[in-house]
Amino acid sequence: MNESTRNADVLIIGGGLSGTMLAVQLLRLPGTRRILVIEPRAELGRGEAYSAVELGHTLNGNAARMSVDPDNADDLTQWLTDYIAGGGWPESDQQHVPISELFPPRGIFGLYAQQRLAQAKALSTSIVEHIRAEGVDLQVDAASTLLTLDNGEQVRGNFAVLATGMFPAARTPLTESSGLNAAALDPWDVQAMAQLDSQSTVLIIGSGLTMVDAVVSLEQAGHRGPIEIFSRHGLLPHVRRQPPSWDDFLAADHGLRSPRQLLREVRRQCRFAIDQGIDWQAPLDTVRVHIARLWSQASEREKRQFVRHVRPWWESHHHRSPPLSAQLVARLQGEGRLRIRAASFKGLVPSDEGVAIAVRHRGEPGLTRVSGAALINSSGIEYDWRRVARPLPQQLLKRGLIQPGPLALGIAADAAGAVLDAQGQASQRLFAMGPPLRGMWWESTAVTDVALQAKALATKLTQI
Repeated sequence: MNESTRNADVLIIGGGLSGTMLAVQLLRLPGTRRILVIEPRAELGRGEAYSAVELGHTLNGNAARMSVDPDNADDLTQWLTDYIAGGGWPESDQQHVPISELFPPRGIFGLYAQQRLAQAKALSTSIVEHIRAEGVDLQVDAASTLLTLDNGEQVRGNFAVLATGMFPAARTPLTESSGLNAAALDPWDVQAMAQLDSQSTVLIIGSGLTMVDAVVSLEQAGHRGPIEIFSRHGLLPHVRRQPPSWDDFLAADHGLRSPRQLLREVRRQCRFAIDQGIDWQAPLDTVRVHIARLWSQASEREKRQFVRHVRPWWESHHHRSPPLSAQLVARLQGEGRLRIRAASFKGLVPSDEGVAIAVRHRGEPGLTRVSGAALINSSGIEYDWRRVARPLPQQLLKRGLIQPGPLALGIAADAAGAVLDAQGQASQRLFAMGPPLRGMWWESTAVTDVALQAKALATKLTQI
């Protein structure tokens, strides 16, 4: 072994929100241990999602829903109360709601996560060290894990945790690329958008929450021209409201198991709410806590049916837009500047100036050429690790240390987060949490989901 190899009890690969929350939970447990967090960004706690600097890029959940502390649902509300009282985020009064109902900018949420990590460090005898590098290869044996970094250094840990977060399609090199990302603007790059002719036409692929962020970016960049959005189903995210409480109908009836049964009952409950003059989001929000159970007990066929037939509507109804962003999208639609088309992206088309794409409109057999001054890829998250052209995912697959998760969503693991290798054996040394477990639990990206996983995994790692 190289004498310069650093050793740790736990290697956390990824220092965004997932990795930071795991570090916090490890710090809170009794005992003294050494934790190395491998993260190429300068700061821990931000990752892809919370590195945004524009105030207009907000969380899509209000403060009461976004606590990083699984034991205190009001933790973010309490932190925001002190932060605002101390002069932080003076623009918060523009939302005209109680602090628990505020939708904080993602950059401020990243600061909150960082401060919670700093507090945990100050109260613990354990040590957390941030190594600013990218992991490019991993070897696992019966006794330890050995991670190779992009600077040539190697670090060894008793355990390693894949806390890699999400791979946004807009920023992720793909093993099978249409060249889209090379030709497209980053959805969050306001400075690049400011270089466009303010009256020019901008094309956007995808109509989910990344699209909403892209529209906010364009608005803040001073763009005032047409925005043409293309997505297969032509669905926009609904706006997130604050509905009243509703009886947890799934807790009372565990006989609802299949996606078809669930969909039928959810529709019935929502119609019942509407008939009483109650927001349909009230019964839908009670489903959230049962998703992991329902998904894990569904058959492979049922999961495929859900992804193929229900997923677009689930995404648009459940992954909702923050109010101010939704208001902007609605205003631009009303002005006729923003149009959404049900059409599939079929590739780039040669163009003498600007950019041109080929799309197939729903119900039409032929392709249509569409031109604009710029193109934005807002097609969401790439969960299939076989298509993510980053060194570590590719090496893990090549070594047979991981296998694709159900429906190729993330990677496979057991219920405790132990990663399954190519032969289906659960590792005693390699674990995963957060977005990589999308295929295991379906919803494995929300802050509250990841917070619970971090607490459970930290406990397990200290008991092995």
